[in-house]
Amino acid sequence: MTRGLAPVAFPALGTTAVMLVTDAAASPGARAVLEAEIGAIDQACSRFREDSELQRLNHRSGEAVGASPLLLDAIDVALRAARVTGGLVDPTVGTAMRVIGYDRPFRDVAREGEAIRVSIGPVPGWRLIEVDRLRRTVRIPPGVELDLGATAKALCADRAAEAIYRATGAGVLVGLGGDIATAGPAPDGGWSVLVADDHAVTPDGPGEAVAISSGGVATSGTAVRRWARGGRPLHHLIDPSTGLPTDSNWRTVSVAAATCVDANIASTAAVILGDEAPSWLAARALPARLVRSDGMVLTVGGWPVPEARC
Repeated sequence: MTRGLAPVAFPALGTTAVMLVTDAAASPGARAVLEAEIGAIDQACSRFREDSELQRLNHRSGEAVGASPLLLDAIDVALRAARVTGGLVDPTVGTAMRVIGYDRPFRDVAREGEAIRVSIGPVPGWRLIEVDRLRRTVRIPPGVELDLGATAKALCADRAAEAIYRATGAGVLVGLGGDIATAGPAPDGGWSVLVADDHAVTPDGPGEAVAISSGGVATSGTAVRRWARGGRPLHHLIDPSTGLPTDSNWRTVSVAAATCVDANIASTAAVILGDEAPSWLAARALPARLVRSDGMVLTVGGWPVPEARC
């Protein structure tokens, strides 16, 4: 939380939306813009709403299905994530997510359950998705299900921050769970961001506070959205090469980038990549903070120096 600025917070997209603006008078209008952007992305991209565009697409796999400009943009972002990560972040993990039990909002996922007996292998692969921008249609092969969760929330944060800045002229920070985007002028000293395993941690809780003046920060990890089936621990980050939750040595990875989308793509890929993540991030000049399962912290790429806690 940035000192001297009062945050607005409310439940959204299965997590918590947080907004800070540099001009208190702009807050009501800014919140209305944020709520509209969240509503739009939920209608377009939710895997848990039967009336969403994404679910209509998944239910009509094998057909060319009409899509709104927002869904087309969200799918473009997901395909770019797959392309730039060599398939580490792949939107065709929808079936794998469903069969391991993440088939409803996480608050409704049973934390314990019987063993799952399914045949799982590599996910179908992002190259099978056909997007026709001219006709505004998307086709996925029969039986394939998309999950845009890895990138759609970050896209929403970026879109909302830019829309709020355009509408109000105020500097703004938007946080959606572990995805943070900024737009417009930052407050003196920058935006203070607490990086932690759990986005719900209080400002005085465990974690590391850093200051950013622009761009976005995203944290991905396996520490929070966890459940078990037959005593086997499961989580929501799927390794596309196996179709199973990644067995990563990183508990969380936080990345700073020019946009929240870019930060999210890199943080998710790094968790799945495992031991090679530090060199992969450094080669892309991405500031990052990686936390091992035993709590050891490694930083690369000029990760910001932690702020002193007051």
